Amino acid sequence: MTPSRCKQVWENGGTVFMTTLHLIDPRVAEIAAGIGWDALWIDLEHSAKSTRELEMMCRAIRAGSLGSNALKPDVLARPGKGEFMRMARLLEAGAHGIMYPRCESAEEAAETVRWMKFAPLGERGFDGGNADNDYGAYPAGDYVEQANEHTWLAIQIESPAAVEQAPAIARVDGVDALFFGPGDYSCLIGKPARFMDAAVVEAAARVADAAHGAGKIFGTLGVNPEHREAMLALGCRLMGSGADQGLLKSAMQQLFTDIHAASARVPK
Repeated sequence: MTPSRCKQVWENGGTVFMTTLHLIDPRVAEIAAGIGWDALWIDLEHSAKSTRELEMMCRAIRAGSLGSNALKPDVLARPGKGEFMRMARLLEAGAHGIMYPRCESAEEAAETVRWMKFAPLGERGFDGGNADNDYGAYPAGDYVEQANEHTWLAIQIESPAAVEQAPAIARVDGVDALFFGPGDYSCLIGKPARFMDAAVVEAAARVADAAHGAGKIFGTLGVNPEHREAMLALGCRLMGSGADQGLLKSAMQQLFTDIHAASARVPK
């Protein structure tokens, strides 16, 4: 399968930067793929997207990357909590990474590894005829080995209980990254979207320490310049910022404002 761009960035000591795609029009995914992001995050937890729609977006991302000297962006797909059977389908559709949400224990993290990795690392079901193996292009042994090497797992830590379990979760073989979810965490402690609140930043720091202590990647969102700088200072090497629908709305709002401002300046 195609090597993981994110794993290459991490091996070189760098930070992965990604944005989120909510819009299912393949043209949006194709445009985003040509910009230079290391990863594109496609969320199936908080939206009505189907695996089929993710597959079409993955195909568009491959097309949008043609002609580039760099590896195409990794697709990071997020299923819902407990959707273990769905993970293999997301990988077969072309995702390199799985973002598993609302993990609460090392046992749950180990179960996630079991479903997304082939033996001997896990017990993922074998097919070999989908996009991740170029539709059966490579022998089974090569495919299984490459899939285990180039897929990666980010476990989301999103609750106070999960923060307590973060060191144990980080030590699970097959977990590549701990990803602190400031949105859910801030809501659960009664401070929704207060991302720079001391309690939220402290929780992020504890997750970062757990990840670093186990030799794993620490990831989180960067919601504005101040917050991004604070998270990078904690050693964040998997940073998500922004989303297509928000960027589209912002650009449309700015255009609308500019046009009406220009109109107001014209003598009547």
